[in-house]
Amino acid sequence: MISLAYKKAGEGKPLILLHGNGGSSDDFALQIDHFSGFREVISVDTRGHGNSPRGDVPMSFPQFAKDLRYFMDEQRIETADLLGFSDGANTAILFAAENPKRVGKLILCGACTSPKAVKRSVQIPIEIGYWIASRFKNPEAKKNAEILGLMVNDFGISKEHLRRIQAETLVLAGTRDMISTAHTKMIAETIPKAKLQFLEGDHFLPMKRADEFNKTVEAFLKEE
Repeated sequence: MISLAYKKAGEGKPLILLHGNGGSSDDFALQIDHFSGFREVISVDTRGHGNSPRGDVPMSFPQFAKDLRYFMDEQRIETADLLGFSDGANTAILFAAENPKRVGKLILCGACTSPKAVKRSVQIPIEIGYWIASRFKNPEAKKNAEILGLMVNDFGISKEHLRRIQAETLVLAGTRDMISTAHTKMIAETIPKAKLQFLEGDHFLPMKRADEFNKTVEAFLKEE
């Protein structure tokens, strides 16, 4: 296993933030600033992203979920609330399904269990980029292909994973999200204790609609 890079701020019950494809903990600057006022916020760099090492095993969502468990063990975090954005939400789904006692509340923003759920106007350029990057052997192209491949190849997530989640869950998406509305609704309907909310905006709510996003998540976290 590898040790993941992370940023930590604030005090209180841990809230772990998981970023999206090709991103890093820096993407959550506005969330770290907001939530660290009343929680211990830990923003983690996924394997092969940000300052985290790549390691030797293939990158995949099941592997990212294993990495998260190791990270929590390493940090001596028994339970935490999880906030996953995009690819981070996919990782959070698998982690919550496989480690139910280690998740308090779960926030999924822009989650997706299959590449088929991404609108074709968005997915086609991703597939073309992946195909092109896969044809080159230089290190930068190989890295790009592997990261793009996370959005093209099978995610390893099934409806059974959704059904196994025990945490109270908030499913968020933008009104103009790149994930189909029907798919987002399916996720919320399949997770036993989930509620669904759409916010005005596109896929990148934590960055582009930070104020509304943060207030919505805060209200959910503070619900009894």
